[in-house]
Amino acid sequence: MHNDIIERILFRGTEEIIEQKHLEEALHSGKKLRVKLGIDPTAPDIHLGHSVVLRKLKQFEDMGHKIVLIIGDFTAQIGDPSGRNETRNPLSEKEIQKNLKGYLEQAGKIINIKKAEVRHNSEWHEKGGLKHILSITQSATIQQILRRDDFKKRIAEDSEISMLETLYPILQGYDSVAVKADVELGGTDQKFNLLMGRRVQRHFGMDEQDVLTVPLIEGTDGIKKMSKSYGNYIGLSETPENMFGKTMTIPDTLIKKYFTLLTDIDAPDDMDPYRSKTLLAETITGMYYSKKEAEKAKEQWIQVFSKKENPTDAPELKIGKKKISLLDLLIKSGVGSKSEARRLVIQNAIHINEEVKKNPDEIISIQGGEILKAGKKKFFKLT
Repeated sequence: MHNDIIERILFRGTEEIIEQKHLEEALHSGKKLRVKLGIDPTAPDIHLGHSVVLRKLKQFEDMGHKIVLIIGDFTAQIGDPSGRNETRNPLSEKEIQKNLKGYLEQAGKIINIKKAEVRHNSEWHEKGGLKHILSITQSATIQQILRRDDFKKRIAEDSEISMLETLYPILQGYDSVAVKADVELGGTDQKFNLLMGRRVQRHFGMDEQDVLTVPLIEGTDGIKKMSKSYGNYIGLSETPENMFGKTMTIPDTLIKKYFTLLTDIDAPDDMDPYRSKTLLAETITGMYYSKKEAEKAKEQWIQVFSKKENPTDAPELKIGKKKISLLDLLIKSGVGSKSEARRLVIQNAIHINEEVKKNPDEIISIQGGEILKAGKKKFFKLT
């Protein structure tokens, strides 16, 4: 059984391992490893994009290793520069605490929170003071920090880099020292920060952690990485109907990748894209809800799109306010970028209660219960 899990850890949905031979030997040795994953609470929801690395963490947990989930409540006040072309706005303590509500509950849909070691990096960074920060900064040079691609691009474009941002990877790296990590996980965009953990551990005389990265996953638009800011995400707290419905809207090109990274089964070779996607949507929904709820969501989808009945049971789309521009409404529904939303409007592909909407800047009054149709396949009930 353990050999099967080791195979999944090393090869299923894994992008890169540093050092692979060392990690493989450690997994076969029977040693109980401390496996770290750091998450900054920059938003209140966890989506399927986050689940890729959380599922990898669960594989270590299933083998009996100690998983260490670090909530970056201190580093979130700085802002991770990874993948940014401009300075990220730091979060206030109030915003961080608000985002943390329900955070662990959502993560608990994948990992066993009760068995995990949950830490907040404010534990060591706030108590240490300036002397602590200065001792950490000795572990890296300015040249090493500015060598990262994000910073090099911004320097070339004459965009500003704050001093706080240069501290972020070092502070995250020290988290690995604080919890004595043997392995650290992260997305491919986190590679620089994960390697910094090895450097900081070495500076403090510790054995260097192995690093395992997982691929980033594109959202429902099939182009940009899944993110709330792009409106292309599928949240873990979505209703079963929304989760199923949003999964059915992904491009066919993503079916195999979603099966590999988001489920434990492989994409079937003998099915057409529609049936494969239906199986995918039912599998994902069933993972976070019951099999019965997943089947119900499937039946509602078939009722709307196969039988072409009035979609009274369309997935709900919570607006949060009574008035919103049509363009913002479409972005919120996950149709993609602003240009894609405008294109759909120009093509007369946007309907609200069967009325064609032709002005992307029109202010829509939400009473609740309206049916939004975006393109041929996306229906939402506005609330």
